Amino acid sequence: MSTLFTNIIHPEQLQPIYPECIILDCRSKLGDPSWGLTQFVNGHLACAQHASLDNNLASAASAQGRHPLPLKETWLHTIRRWGVNNQQQVVVYDDAGGAYAARAWWMFRWVGHENVAVLDGGISSWTESLHNGPGGSPTPSNFAAGVELTKTISAAELLRRLHTLQGHLVDARTTQRFHGEQEPIDPIPGHIPGAVCYPLQGNLNQHQRFLDSQALAARFSTLKNLDEIISYCGSGVTACHNILAMNIAGFPEPKLFVDSWSGWITNTDNPIATR
Repeated sequence: MSTLFTNIIHPEQLQPIYPECIILDCRSKLGDPSWGLTQFVNGHLACAQHASLDNNLASAASAQGRHPLPLKETWLHTIRRWGVNNQQQVVVYDDAGGAYAARAWWMFRWVGHENVAVLDGGISSWTESLHNGPGGSPTPSNFAAGVELTKTISAAELLRRLHTLQGHLVDARTTQRFHGEQEPIDPIPGHIPGAVCYPLQGNLNQHQRFLDSQALAARFSTLKNLDEIISYCGSGVTACHNILAMNIAGFPEPKLFVDSWSGWITNTDNPIATR
């Protein structure tokens, strides 16, 4: 494979190389852990394997939110079970504009794997025939973790620095959830004080493909101090979409607040805002 892709890959770029790639189907539905596997069995890209948000890309809900990261060693075991080696191209996709696939993209980079890309446009952009059934059974690999390509921030550090982060906290949820006008998932509405709302949908065009780098750079150009951006959402999943978009734009790597809103509100002493 002469060309390796990071961040995003277009369908026409994937078509000639996909038999050589590890392809992961990340389709998910919040609140229905079995939905993604059902969709996978009913039709997926050839060679793809199923990546479960709840079982592979997160651990059980806790005081750290609805989708805390798994232990790193657990994640490495999953990567090896999928047959990923350190030189291999990984491609992740979903049917939600990359909202879930971006979490897998971020997690591969968390263990130092740079050659990972989100399929731009997701499964609906793929013009070749889909396959049904349980997917392949790859030979396990000996993948070794490298230097983290990501950054994170804990709830304790975020609280300690909150008064200095006005305009640096970027919330990927909808404006209705951000302002507390609508909260279909978490028990308390609102947002972290000082945050600004950049819904992930603004990273995409009408065809659910990412805007180009110049358009994304313009979208985020009004943020304060681009070296200090912290991205969050409801549970640390769709926040990765804004991190991916900022990477495409050429900005420094934002920090991910993995706990996000669902973890923030487990501590009743943490401040909240609605406007």
